[in-house]
This record gives sequence, C-alpha cells and structure tokens, in this order.
Amino acid sequence: MQDPFYSKQKRQKRAGGMLAADAWLDSSLYEFWQTLGRWYTRYQDFMSRFHVTGIKRFFVEILSDAFTFGAIGAVLMTALALPAFNIIDRGAFNKAEDYSVVFLDRFGTEIGRRGIRSDDSVALDQMPDFLIKATLATEDRRFYEHFGIDIVGTLRAVASNAQGDNSTQGGSSLTQQLAKNLFLSSERTLERKLIEAYLAIWLEWHYSKDEILKLYFDRAYMGGGNFGVTAAAEFYFGKRVQDINLAEAAMLAGMFKAPTRYAPHVDLAAARGRANLVLTNLVASGFLTEGQVTAARRHPAAPIDRTADINSPNYFLDWAFEEAKLKIEETNAPGNNFLVRTTIDTTLQKYAEEAVTSVVREQGEQYKVSQAAMVVTDTQGAIRAMVGGMDYGKSQFNRAIVSTRQPGSAYKVFVYSEAFEQLGLKPSDPITDRPVCIGDWCPQNYGRSYKGTVSLQSAFAQSLNTVPVTLSIKTGREPIAQLSHRMGLRAEYPVTRSLALGVASVSVIDMTSSYAVFANDGYKTPAFGITRMTTLGGDLVWEADPDAPRERVLSEQTVAYMNQMMYAVTQAGTGTRARIEGVPTLGKTGTTTSYRDAWFAGFTGNYVAAVWFGNDDYRPTNNLTGGTLPTIAWQKFMAYAHTNIDIKPVFGIDFVPTQTIVADASAEAPAEEVVQRPPSLTPAAARKLLDLAGRLDAAIDGLQPVSDQASVPKVTTGL
Repeated sequence: MQDPFYSKQKRQKRAGGMLAADAWLDSSLYEFWQTLGRWYTRYQDFMSRFHVTGIKRFFVEILSDAFTFGAIGAVLMTALALPAFNIIDRGAFNKAEDYSVVFLDRFGTEIGRRGIRSDDSVALDQMPDFLIKATLATEDRRFYEHFGIDIVGTLRAVASNAQGDNSTQGGSSLTQQLAKNLFLSSERTLERKLIEAYLAIWLEWHYSKDEILKLYFDRAYMGGGNFGVTAAAEFYFGKRVQDINLAEAAMLAGMFKAPTRYAPHVDLAAARGRANLVLTNLVASGFLTEGQVTAARRHPAAPIDRTADINSPNYFLDWAFEEAKLKIEETNAPGNNFLVRTTIDTTLQKYAEEAVTSVVREQGEQYKVSQAAMVVTDTQGAIRAMVGGMDYGKSQFNRAIVSTRQPGSAYKVFVYSEAFEQLGLKPSDPITDRPVCIGDWCPQNYGRSYKGTVSLQSAFAQSLNTVPVTLSIKTGREPIAQLSHRMGLRAEYPVTRSLALGVASVSVIDMTSSYAVFANDGYKTPAFGITRMTTLGGDLVWEADPDAPRERVLSEQTVAYMNQMMYAVTQAGTGTRARIEGVPTLGKTGTTTSYRDAWFAGFTGNYVAAVWFGNDDYRPTNNLTGGTLPTIAWQKFMAYAHTNIDIKPVFGIDFVPTQTIVADASAEAPAEEVVQRPPSLTPAAARKLLDLAGRLDAAIDGLQPVSDQASVPKVTTGL
C-alpha cells in the first residue's frame, strides 16, 4: 500500500516554478507602476511651468477654445466648399443659350424667336459711366470695397427686409450674382447660397474688379432672350449701348434682379417705376445729384414697339424651343441659327387665350380659381393652340406642359376602354351601381346615392364612381395604367386602388394626346408642334414624315363604343355645357377631391382639346367641377374655331353635320389649291356675330305666330 503522505519530487519542482513566475510578475508590475509614476511626476513638473492663474487663465481658456472651434470650423468649411471646388475643377462657365431659332406658324409667318441675343464686343471703358454707376448703386454699392461677399450690405438687406421695406437692394453682392450666372442654377436653397459664396471669393481671387464687372454686364439675363446690356440696349431701345441716355441706363440697370418682371415690353409702367427707384439710388449713393437726374425723371425711357413679341404664343414657343434643341442635338445640325416651321395657328391661339382668360376673369373670383391651361390639336396631333397660364408676363411656368395634376373622372375613359377591350362589353350592357369596397376603401358617388341597375353608357355620362371601380376589379388596375401610357400619358404614377377615379399625375398636353386616340380611329396620336427645321441658309435639318406608320392602340369597336359614350356626356350627362349647335361634341368632365382640379377633355371631328382649371398652390376651389368653367371655356373655343369651316363627322356617331354649299363659279378645271391662312376673325368679333345671331333669332321668335314658331330653326350661341 502506497504511503498517503508520499509525493513525487517532480511535483515539488513544478510548484516551485509557479511561485517564481508569480514573484517575477509581481515585481515587474510594481516596477512598471513605479516608473510610470515617476514619469507622471516629471510630466507634472514640466507642465507646471505653463500653469496660469488669475486673469491670464481667462485669456488662455478663450484662446484654447478659439483654436478648438476654429479647427472644427475649418474642417466644416472645407467640407462645404467641396462642391464649389468640383465646379471650379470643371473649368467651364455655364453657357449662354447656344442656339438662335426663328419660329414660323403653320402658314409660314414669323411668330417669334427664342435663343440668344448676345453681344460682348463693347469694352467696359466704352460703356456709359452712368450705366455703371446706376448698376452699382442698385446692385452693389460696396463692390470695389468688399472681397466678394458684402457682409455690411447683407446685414443691411436683412434689416430692411425685417422692417418690411420694399428696397431695391438685395443681399447678394454683384460678384455672387455673377457666380450664380456663370456656374449655378437659379434654385433657391441654402446649399446653393453657400456654394455661391465660395465661388464669389474664387472669382475675386482670380479676376480684377473691372473684369468681374465686365463679365456681369455681358452675361446677365435681361429678358426677351437677351444676354448682356449690349444686346438689351439694341433690343429695347434700338441703340448701341454707347448711345443710351441716363433714363435708358436706369431702366436697364433696374432689370438685373427681375428681367421678366421689369422688362419694358412686358410692363412699361413697372419698368419706369423701377427705373425711378434706380435714379433715387444714384442720388442716395452720392454718384449723381438730384439736379442731374431730374431730366431723366421727367422724360423716362421709351422702348421701341415690341407688341408683336408680347402677342406671340410665348408658352408654345418656350416648349417648341426645347423640342427644337432636342432635334438639333439628335441630328448634329451644324451652326447655331435655325428656322423652324410649327403647327401653331395664330387665329386659333387667340381663340384659346380669349376663351380661357375671359372665363377666369368673369367667374374666377366666384369659384376661387386663378389659373387655367389648354392644349388644342387637330385629330392627327398637330398642336394648333397652347395656353400655359393666365399671364405669360407674370409667370412663365407652363401649366399645360410642366404641371401634372390629378384628372379625376376624365381618367375614366381608360377604365372603360380597357373594359371594352378585355371583357367584350358594350355601352348598353347593364351594371349595378351599388356600394363597393377594396379593403377599407369604399368610394362614393358625387351625390352620395346609388342608381341601382344602369347601362354602362348612363354610368359614364353621369360619372358614377362605383361602376369604374367595379370594372377595375374585373380587368385589373395594372392593365388600365398600361393602356393609359400607350394612349399618351407619359408621367409615371403609382397604381393604387383609387386609380379608376383618376388618382394619377397627368399633364394637359398628355390628356389631349390621349383623347386624340378616339378622334383618330384608335391610333396613337402624340401631340407635336414642329414640322420642319432648316438652317437660315435653307439647308434642311429635319422634317416630319406625314405618312409615318402609327400604332393602333384601340380597336375600331372600342373607339365606336367610347365615342358613343362621350357623346352622351355632352348630350345628357355632366358635360352638357359643351354642346355646340351643328357640331358633334364629345368629351368627359373631371373633378378631383376637395375641388382642387377641374377638367374637360374632348373633341369634335376637327379638333381635340383638354382644359384644366385650378390654383398653383393646390388651394381648393369653391366647389368648381369639370362640368362648369372648364366645359364653358372648351365650348367657347370650339364655337369660335368651328365658325366658317367644314364640320367633319366623328367615327361611331350618328350625326350628319350641315355642310356648306359653295356654288360652282366656272366649268373650267380648278386650279391647284394653294394653302392660305383662313380669314382672321378675332374672338371679340366672333362673339359679337354669335350674339347678333341670337338677337336675330329672338326677334324672329317675337314676330312669328305661335303656331309657326316650332318650325323656325333655333340658333344657339353657346356662350
């Protein structure tokens, strides 16, 4: 038996080794902490030499914090400056508009120009001294004193704005304005202002003050397609800039901040008022005395007549210019000057403007609506008129092209068309108008009541909401959206359960193109405004092919059914105000939630038009529906447009228009027909003629015996 107290010698050696290692570790740690303590004591002794007490400590703390925050600020400012550095690295200024385009109407008459009118050939020392002083007095009085950012001027402008003072001075220095013109866009964001400030400092670092001022005079936009004071002087006054007088210089200097607002050919009274403020600034800044500006006050500048430019279809020209630039780039056309033949008809353009603006002027306040837009095409898609807003001089925003709004019930044509295509229905088929829900969403009709069993045509004419929702459940919402895009809607929108009621984003021009499919027997009919483009020398750049094949979007049967239903809308539905005596009128009204948007889109055998009424800020109107002002404006235009023309039939509609009979004056073979402009009957004249017809009709009714009155044909003015 082994001794329980016996242990091997090997185990004793291992225990002794562990004790030695533990002792070594303890001593090493002790020596390390002792050494660290000695070094810390030495550090304290060293730092004690810099110990500051009393008032000195206050200043040291301030300087320390200043360096700290300064370092943080430097890093932050560098990060903010990176976008400006990237812009500078591009090494190129924003280009003034490269192209100059002369536009002709469909008959070959010039209707306007777009693009550059630029001239930088006049040196700064050749420009009138009072033009330079007027600009500096209004835009940047401390221009020759600051480093690119006028801190004093900015603070003064902020204080002035806080007091509600309508001053002509802004917060941006002249150099900052130049930086925006050369490098940036016109968006108003804090980021853009910061980048602008960095670029202004860069400009001051690399250019002299005179060079900056010369660039400003040459690159500033001056309204009317003019860049620079030299081109503006020629455009507005027909003079070289060297020859303008003080009053004209003051008017030019007043346009730098708001060229479209203060351009004399847009609003002469506003331009002269602004020029008078510039003269006041000249005196306040000490550049001139009151006696020196008195003559300019008494004899304000008189610009040359630009009435033709004001009356041009400016919304259309802006759009056509963008289209022309795309075609120039696609064809790699040489040169910068072009002649473009458009589809616009100036007579119809006047009719459209008169129809829209007169309705807003007469009833806009009652319905609390301030804006409207209209696009008119022929049945092949050629744009004949475009109204992008109430006043181009006040707002160049084109509501017919850029703005997208909800179409309301005007969208239902896509729902019913898909139902006819996919389900094989017809207008006389019955359907039940009853409550329907998709999940927790349960749409209601306009009158919050239900009609029971009705025909599809009746449901469409009365604009019932539950029926198209029911149809969308049967066909699926995605096919409806796809059909709408094939027909002409270009803006993307989400496919939601409320799609059947027009909860989508559409533009006026796209709605016109979509409805043109029905007027063009089911073929895709995109709106277009340019037919031919040449250089000024006559070299062909691009020409439309009138025989180009078109895609069929809807079958003839569907087109016939839809046309019958849209005809019922104007005869006994929500669009009865669109009826015109002797003209087959078809269309659909549309009203959105909270009455924010009101539409009428429709066509005849001659023209297609879509009309929108609403407010730019999406403010609700006063119960405005598509069956009121939009339909009235549409009817006014169509009544004008169909005066003294051959009325064409509409496919699928049993309506025989009254044809104008022209006596044969000669048995000889007719000469080759020459396309000419039709007689220009102004909207006012057309309205008077229609009113006179109504008066004659009333007079005939008064003279005719009661038994014979039924046989007398009625003449409806439709106004």
